[in-house]
Amino acid sequence: MPGHALAVDIGGTFTDVVLRDSHGRCWVDKTLTTHNDLLEGFFAAVDLAMGKAGATPADVDDVVVHATTIVTNALIERKGPPTALLVTEGFGDVLYIRDEHRYDMYDPLIEFPDPLVPRERTFGIAERVLADGSIEAGIDDAQVAAVAAKLKSAEISSVAVCFLNAYKQPANEQRVRDILLAELPDLYVSLSSDVAPQMREYLRASTTVVNAFTQPITRPYLTALRETLQSRGFPNEPLIMLSNGGIIGADIAGRFPVRMIESGPAAGALVASFYAEKLGIDDLMSFDMGGTTAKACIIQNRTPLVAGLFEVDRQYRFKPGSGFPVTIPSIDMIEIGAGGGSIARVDSLGLMKVGPDSAGSEPGPVCYGRGGDRPTVTDADLILGYLDPSNFLGGDMALDLEGAKAVVGELGQSLKTNLDETALGVFQVVGEQMAAAARAHATDRGIDPRGLPVLAFGGAGPVHANYVAELLESDTVIFPPLASVLSAFGTLVTPARLDLVRGALIRMDQIDWDLVDGILDEIEAEARSALVDAGIDRDAVRFSFGADMRYVGQANEVTVDFAADPRESRDMDDVRRIFEDAYDQLYGLRLKDMKVEIVSWRVTAVGPPVDRQRDADLPATVAAAKGVRRAVFKSGAVDVPVFDRPDLAENQQVPGPAIIEERETTIIILPGWTATVDSLGCIVARRTA
Repeated sequence: MPGHALAVDIGGTFTDVVLRDSHGRCWVDKTLTTHNDLLEGFFAAVDLAMGKAGATPADVDDVVVHATTIVTNALIERKGPPTALLVTEGFGDVLYIRDEHRYDMYDPLIEFPDPLVPRERTFGIAERVLADGSIEAGIDDAQVAAVAAKLKSAEISSVAVCFLNAYKQPANEQRVRDILLAELPDLYVSLSSDVAPQMREYLRASTTVVNAFTQPITRPYLTALRETLQSRGFPNEPLIMLSNGGIIGADIAGRFPVRMIESGPAAGALVASFYAEKLGIDDLMSFDMGGTTAKACIIQNRTPLVAGLFEVDRQYRFKPGSGFPVTIPSIDMIEIGAGGGSIARVDSLGLMKVGPDSAGSEPGPVCYGRGGDRPTVTDADLILGYLDPSNFLGGDMALDLEGAKAVVGELGQSLKTNLDETALGVFQVVGEQMAAAARAHATDRGIDPRGLPVLAFGGAGPVHANYVAELLESDTVIFPPLASVLSAFGTLVTPARLDLVRGALIRMDQIDWDLVDGILDEIEAEARSALVDAGIDRDAVRFSFGADMRYVGQANEVTVDFAADPRESRDMDDVRRIFEDAYDQLYGLRLKDMKVEIVSWRVTAVGPPVDRQRDADLPATVAAAKGVRRAVFKSGAVDVPVFDRPDLAENQQVPGPAIIEERETTIIILPGWTATVDSLGCIVARRTA
């Protein structure tokens, strides 16, 4: 077997690394994310883990997998270079008009993010493709060459091209690309027919612009990563985690950075699926709380939900419709600004608010001692006694308890509450926000979240998960091994995967199977090529199929998955049944008298399963508490026993309240709960009162 596999997950606050050898042993570490140069933090964390293992780069002859926030950061912070947009003449305001949807009908101060490409960098091209894919007007080469001259004069680095109906016929977009690259060989060009070949002009334009805006950042970044790994002596090319929960080669990821937006969170959802399979649990909720955000994802039938549309950079209370829509397959989760670095304050009504703004890693919470001056969730957790100021990251990063008390005390003065009450209020408010978001995420998908087991991970997740589970009326919380770096570990148990979609509006009673054969054959070929590029044997690639469907006359679709390739049976009655089952789950009805149409076809290509389970190495002797610490709960302050997680034996029970520490995170077991260590090394807390 290969010797070592390496995984690195760059988050908003910490960069996590997991190094695993062929025997299942793992070495992990965390460093603060270095936003000015992400690779600095990347290799700092790698060096720490490899130093613990006594490994050299040459020993890492298994995969090197990377999940990163570089795309999300570029979008939120607007750090992309000057980008232009080419559209069909007369449609230059597509990014401003959007889809004319108001996410709040009664708010006169409704806000949307400013487009990534302003009007002055949007150019109309006299071309026209009709809805059936026929070309009514081709490309005027001279006009495009003139636009290229303007792009050069404006020092444009990247261009998005989005023409009407290009998803049906890409020839005009491809011709424009060829002319632009002939005039400007160093220009980055993103075509909507490559990035998001689906109907709906604004969604396609938005997705393509996001890709164009971030490509000049991600491609050099991934190139530098590959070159640095090679210069250090790592034998293999890196693989990159995508939003859909699969890994792919760095070349494909660099060309389509829009597929990497939810890179890190997707890894967390996939590892939740991994543990659902290992534990024999069909349905659960993953809860991933880091330093900047918290993520929740529903796992059904041991598989995370995958959506075809999500949003980036929501401007208004994380409300759907207030961000940039992206039509790329992604793990379906909800992400809110509730992390350890989330800032607590008093609003204009005199009420406590927590987040969504975060102290991040620079300067970080006040207790980090790096210049932060506003109270955060981590500061409150420290005051409550949940964290040990001298044992954070195993003592490598001492926390400033007095600094935390000072800023949380100031917050309490505004609220007329004492220090303990204020800190507990911060803890409870952020917990309520996370529970409300998770509850909304589940119910919007026709799922009752009550009673679902919660899988808790992330640096701050194990501290807060028990309280969130109580709010969700759950009786079980699972704290897996490596909980703090579980998203990084998730990249090691995830097979290569690529999800592709093609728009092809057609009524089921008028279906042309020759057309469908051509579309699916084309998608299969593209997906197989991408997985081969990621090192997968072409004969090992497996495909699954789905579609976006709706009743004729509707404006929105339901995504369905087929049990097999629909071309094999060509049974339209079965296809309709699958659609109506999904529709009924969402809306509670079936419209038997309505015709059904297919809007898009979806194909998922997956490599062979990955077996990199971490072997549990549990002591045989039941461990005693290493000490006690004052901790504050709703019922008051008590002295709580503190355990070291590595000392806990299989089947050992720890009644709450209790604190279980490991180097990178801390588990809080609330009163009325009892934790038990299982054979996999998971700590499973169950409600006992």
